[in-house]
Amino acid sequence: AGGAGLAALFTADATLARPDGTVLHGRSAIADAHPQAGGLHPPALVCGTLFDTLGEDQAEATSQVLLWTADADQPPGPHGRPAHPLQRLGHFSDRLVRTAAGWRIGHRQAGFDLFA
Repeated sequence: AGGAGLAALFTADATLARPDGTVLHGRSAIADAHPQAGGLHPPALVCGTLFDTLGEDQAEATSQVLLWTADADQPPGPHGRPAHPLQRLGHFSDRLVRTAAGWRIGHRQAGFDLFA
């Protein structure tokens, strides 16, 4: 799946504002920026999502995110792959739009709050 799977969650004209201030425009840019390549395996735990309805076809959502990385070329052992020591806790602030294909993210603001 990689970046294409993530990009499918967004509208065709979506924007994604990354923690470093970079803004990605459109599904292709989002997919290209999130390949599962470069030897990293980037799992994320997204939880605590709160939704607020803005209208029949619009909503906002905020989520907490725990992100860590591991070397994809490391074979998983009995406890999985060893994670890199840097872990980040952050958040997503999403504007959602109902489309013919269902709910999609029209804009995402991503940020980091803590790291260990």
